[in-house]
Amino acid sequence: MLSFSDEIRTALHEHLNRWGLKRFTSDRDYFAWQRRQLSPEDLNHLNRLVEAKRIGDHRDEVAFYDLAARPAILPVLHSQRYDYFEAVGKRVASRLGGARRVLDFGCGAGILTTFYARRFPEREFVGVDRSSASIAVAQQKANELGLANVRFDCLDVEREPLRGCFDLIVATHALAQAEQDPGMPSESWRTFERTRNAERQADFERRTGIGARLDQLLAARDSHGRMVVCEKVRHLARRVPFQRALAERALQLIEPPEPIQYRLIEETIDDGPFYVLQKGSEAALPWDESPEPDKGPVFDRNVILKAPTDSDRPLYENHWPSAQAAWERLPDRDVTQETTRQQSDGRQVHVELGTSNRMQYLYCANTFDQRQLVIVESARAAMLEDYYREIIGGMP
Repeated sequence: MLSFSDEIRTALHEHLNRWGLKRFTSDRDYFAWQRRQLSPEDLNHLNRLVEAKRIGDHRDEVAFYDLAARPAILPVLHSQRYDYFEAVGKRVASRLGGARRVLDFGCGAGILTTFYARRFPEREFVGVDRSSASIAVAQQKANELGLANVRFDCLDVEREPLRGCFDLIVATHALAQAEQDPGMPSESWRTFERTRNAERQADFERRTGIGARLDQLLAARDSHGRMVVCEKVRHLARRVPFQRALAERALQLIEPPEPIQYRLIEETIDDGPFYVLQKGSEAALPWDESPEPDKGPVFDRNVILKAPTDSDRPLYENHWPSAQAAWERLPDRDVTQETTRQQSDGRQVHVELGTSNRMQYLYCANTFDQRQLVIVESARAAMLEDYYREIIGGMP
C-alpha cells in the first residue's frame, strides 16, 4: 500500500507526463533530445532571452516566459526542472490542509496549479501570472483536463491589485525575481551578523521586488490565512533580508524552514528554504539568522600535523562558514601579509597569509559570507604565497 507521500509523488509524475515533461539524469541525453525537439532558431532565440532575463528588467522577464509557453518549447524547457516540480509540488500539496480558496502566485503555465486542482476538486484555485502567453496555456490545459475548480488571470501585482480573498497563498520562485542580486552584506568580514538598517532593507526589497509583491499578496489574504513560500534565497546574504521582509509584515513561522535540494538534470541545486507562514500564531517559531550547519571538515590540529606530506592536497581545506571558526582556533597565529578592501557592490574582502605552529595558512573572508581556509606544511609556503597574490590581483 502506498504511503501518502508516495501517492502524491506517483500522481505528480503522471501529471507531469500529461504536460509532456520528461525526466533526465544525463545532460548529454537531455541536450540531444532538446536539439531534436527545437530548431536552431528557437534555441538561439531562447538563449538570447535567457541572458536578457538574467541581466534585464521586467519586460525581458515577461518576454522570456511568453516564449517559454510556446507548445514546442514548454515541455523541453520545463523538463530541466522536473525535480523542482516534484520537490515543491509534493510539499505544497501536503500542506493545503483545510484551505477552501487557494492563490498560486506566479503560476507560470499552471503546471503545478492544475496538479493541485486535480488533487483537490472540492477546493477553488486561482493562478496568477504576468505572462499572458503562460496564462493562455494554463487555461487551455485546465479545460483539457476538465477542471472546473481553477481559473487563471493575467495580472502584474506591481501595477494592479489582486481580486478576491484567499485563505492560502502559494508563492514559489515568484517573489524574489532578481536572482543575481547578492543580498545584504554583513556588518564586517569578521561576522555573519547584519545590522538592523532600515535603508538597506528597503533597498533590498525594492531591488528584488519583494516588498511590493508581499504587500499585494497580504492585502488579498484572509485574516487567518496561511502562506507557503519558497524562493532562491538559500544564501545567508539573501535569506536574512528576505526573512526580515516577512517578519516585518507580521508573518510568523508555523513550521521549521526546510532547505530544498533538487537537480537540474546533473546539477544539484540548493534552494529554499520552504516556509509555512501565518499571522498571529500562538505556536510561532523564532527566526534564525545564523548560517546553516555546513559540511566543512572538522578542524583538529593534532590530526592535521599527522597528515601525510607527500600529497598534492593541502593539510586542511575548508570553503564553508565553519572555516571562520577553524581560523579563529589556529594556535600562535602570526600574520605575515594581509589585505582588506571595500568593493563597489558593498562587499568587504579580507585576505590573510600567515603561520601557525609550523604550518602555513591562507584565510579569505568577505561580507557576503564566503569563507575559505587553506593550511599546508611550511615546505609548501610558496604555493600559498602564489595563491595570495592571485586573489589580490583579482580584487578590484
